[in-house]
Amino acid sequence: MLQITILEWLFEAQINFGSKSITYREIIGGLLGLSSAVLGLKRKVIAWPVGITGDALLFTVFLGAVFSFGADDQEKNFYGQASRNLLLIIVSIYGWIRWNQHRKSGAPGTPPVVPRWTTTKEKIILVPAIIIFYTLAYQIFKSLGQTGTWLAVDTWIFTGTALATFGMSRGYVEFWLVWVAVDLVGVPFAFSNGYYPTGTLYAIYLPFVIWGFISWLKISKKEKATV
Repeated sequence: MLQITILEWLFEAQINFGSKSITYREIIGGLLGLSSAVLGLKRKVIAWPVGITGDALLFTVFLGAVFSFGADDQEKNFYGQASRNLLLIIVSIYGWIRWNQHRKSGAPGTPPVVPRWTTTKEKIILVPAIIIFYTLAYQIFKSLGQTGTWLAVDTWIFTGTALATFGMSRGYVEFWLVWVAVDLVGVPFAFSNGYYPTGTLYAIYLPFVIWGFISWLKISKKEKATV
């Protein structure tokens, strides 16, 4: 019974600001996402399950027409954002497994990932893959009925997030720069569509991802110097 009560609270609880309502799910999911980013830059394996939990909550937020439970301002679907969180869960499971395997394969104290820049060969594969991925996602979201100015932005957030999470799992230094590009468009997207906690957290993410980039860049240079 206690579990049911907690779930009911999680899905129904909201904060009202005048005519606006914000779900606790969005606030908690965003905070978990921020925690995951901080743990990730520190190369902590726990970053992955923390992020998965946050993405599961935000998935319900961006399918507002299904999970709104009376939050009138969010009774609409953003397939790019919802798909983003679903894809993040899948890619995060891959990252979680990969980091665990890398950590266990080395000597005690071996980090779960060693930051590095992508090779030329990897870039040749990734760049056209990103273009194809974006184009397909755009057409899919459009066919599902999503239209307007934010369609391209929503698709980029989806594509950029997928790329950045995959890059984090592989230890690519560039993935932090992709996060910067996602945050820069994510802030106006979230605020314009009433997702105020998400917009605020996108803005808060920005200095953290810059910190993450600098941190991983230093580590990659240090590791390269010791090879």
